[in-house]
Amino acid sequence: MRATRHRLSLDDERVRAFWRERRVCTLVTIRPDGTPHAVPVGATLDAGAGLVRVITSGGSAKARHVRAAGEAGLPVAVSQVDGRHWVTVEGRAVLKDDAASVADAERRYAERYKPPRANPQRVVIEIAVGRVLGNV
Repeated sequence: MRATRHRLSLDDERVRAFWRERRVCTLVTIRPDGTPHAVPVGATLDAGAGLVRVITSGGSAKARHVRAAGEAGLPVAVSQVDGRHWVTVEGRAVLKDDAASVADAERRYAERYKPPRANPQRVVIEIAVGRVLGNV
């Protein structure tokens, strides 16, 4: 039997509070050859919608990996750590490039971090949360 002591929920206020703090996250995508690609990112949690959003340039490796997966999405993980406290969100990512999705993600990013610099090539990696693990 698998241990579930690190299984959390988006309904847990400790998870939501941890994700409101200004922290750099790590996004792990999968390259076409199956190897992991891990990069630091700014990420926002929309617990009510069950989504994590990452803004990036459309030509970035992470965006290319997600785009290549198409509508089915790419399995990804986003983690943030502060000492012994950590939360990892696993789910399927899709790429959004429409103006409304980008503007919404930029607004959320500005609330958590700071207003992002202008980038006409910006896209959004939108992750539908499937599992939440951590220690908060």
